[in-house]
Amino acid sequence: MSEVKKIATRESYGNALKALGEKHDNVVVLDADLAGATKTGVFKKAFPDRFFDCGIAEGNLMGVAAGLSTTGLVPFASTFAMFAAGRAFEQVRNSIGYPHLNVKIGATHAGISVGEDGATHQCNEDIALMRTIPGMTIISPSDDVEAKAAVEAAYEMEGPVYLRFGRLAVPVINDRPEYKFEIGKGVTLREGKDVTIIATGLCVSSALEAADLLAADGIEAKVINIHTIKPLDEDLVVAAAKETGKVVTVEEHSVIGGLGGAVCEVLSEKAPVPVKRVGINDVFGESGPAVKLLEKYGLDGKGVYESVKAFVK
Repeated sequence: MSEVKKIATRESYGNALKALGEKHDNVVVLDADLAGATKTGVFKKAFPDRFFDCGIAEGNLMGVAAGLSTTGLVPFASTFAMFAAGRAFEQVRNSIGYPHLNVKIGATHAGISVGEDGATHQCNEDIALMRTIPGMTIISPSDDVEAKAAVEAAYEMEGPVYLRFGRLAVPVINDRPEYKFEIGKGVTLREGKDVTIIATGLCVSSALEAADLLAADGIEAKVINIHTIKPLDEDLVVAAAKETGKVVTVEEHSVIGGLGGAVCEVLSEKAPVPVKRVGINDVFGESGPAVKLLEKYGLDGKGVYESVKAFVK
């Protein structure tokens, strides 16, 4: 993947907001004193009158976004995933989720790849938290192309959306003419008959790399990109499980309550098959270079390959 173009999805978020603002006057962006890190500063520079820095007060940020949405504006409330899903959970639940307001939450710096910022900032629980809020749509894009498409799609739909972006630059894997983004629809990236790998976010590129390594061992892996974790593409997941008989989920998130949990819930009811969940195994993260952390926790291509191979064998 070293020669492939790499872009952090948080960069994509900032650029997508600017493009969206150029097309729609009702788009406003809020941030919690992190515009440089979340890349919403790109929008701020282009549309200063439509940008609001709410300071380090994430609960208030969500409340302001909720209020603005009732006036016909479409607010994108932006901050780190740890603060958006963690610190402001009550406000997201009660002020945005409960009245089902049209607020889009741009959560950057999700997962273990936050790196040197350490366990306090590495949010591996946000998908689980957001999944419990009725009516909340959750999108975890895998690359620059998908992240930009996700922002556009979130604007077009009515209702609350949680958009999950990363700090680490990741390979662009969806730059092909036939690519189409649709909320609630997964994408089959590779066909295979021996095992299905279902991945989300930056782990999609890891899954593709793992599939290449597995092929050298004579194992044909079907690879599915689930960019929308809620609502989950149940039909695609069930069909793949029935086709290959084994499923491995891969996510930069706790194995509790995230993509793996969502897939297991569906398969236990509709297509019971053996499932291996690859992710953060009920531990806190630690400080270190993002790439090294992904390797240590088995979320890079080689790590995913080893997990899938052991599971299949």
